[in-house]
Amino acid sequence: MNILSIQSHVAYGHVGNAAAVFPLQRMGVEVWPVHTVQFSNHTGYGEWKGQVFDAGLIRDVVAGIGQRGVMSECDGVLSGYMGGADIGDAILDAVAIVKRANPGARYCCDPVIGDVGRGVFVRPGIPEFMKANAVPAADIITPNQFELDYLSGRESGTPAQARDALKAVHDLGPRAILVTSLHTSETPDDAIDLLASDDSGCFRLRTPRLPLNINGAGDAIAALFFAHYLRSGEIRQALSAAASSIFGILSCTAEKGAREIQLIAAQEEIVNPSRVFEVEEFRV
Repeated sequence: MNILSIQSHVAYGHVGNAAAVFPLQRMGVEVWPVHTVQFSNHTGYGEWKGQVFDAGLIRDVVAGIGQRGVMSECDGVLSGYMGGADIGDAILDAVAIVKRANPGARYCCDPVIGDVGRGVFVRPGIPEFMKANAVPAADIITPNQFELDYLSGRESGTPAQARDALKAVHDLGPRAILVTSLHTSETPDDAIDLLASDDSGCFRLRTPRLPLNINGAGDAIAALFFAHYLRSGEIRQALSAAASSIFGILSCTAEKGAREIQLIAAQEEIVNPSRVFEVEEFRV
């Protein structure tokens, strides 16, 4: 399997491609990473060095890959944080190029917009671009609860509201949706829910809530879910596998008290999770 991953990159730590590429490779997936930025570390540290790349560079790199005559072998495109609408346009152009070469390829968009408690944290225009352009072009999206609410124009505070929000986002275009963190009126305070939905149904997985405040977990689970979904075609299996792996990685991170997600130290969790979580049908 080959995945073109167009995301930000950091030299130190794990966010963007630095959180997505290794888990995919550990699964045996060949990754073609294209970086939208090259930073020393993620911006949560308050200071960083590096450069934001322009859309022209992304198009050049994608064109160079195309010149190798391998786009027909690309099974999917993965994108995350978009620094600007021009970057988003370049990513969607890359998706179109891949799908022309391989109509069976799929596009997974992690629609990074904001988060509960923080609100919108991307540049002006990006939330609108995500809803109007990126999400309708995507086959699979992986929003958090805040992003689900924004894209649906609804609240998801109850199970019924969450189900309605999922339907509203499906109506925008994506066939499959993974909500990477959800807390409804039925979710215990010490737990977190994940929801996954496609034309086979809607499913929930619940894990304990870990005492963490880190970056990169969303990037990692988006990559894991995308690869498992491409391989199996079964959303239940993809949800269980991805969530179980990320829980194992985050448990290791919590045990170490680390600031960065422990992808390397806990890499066995990617292929052989120590705890496998069951999936249940989400009925309201």
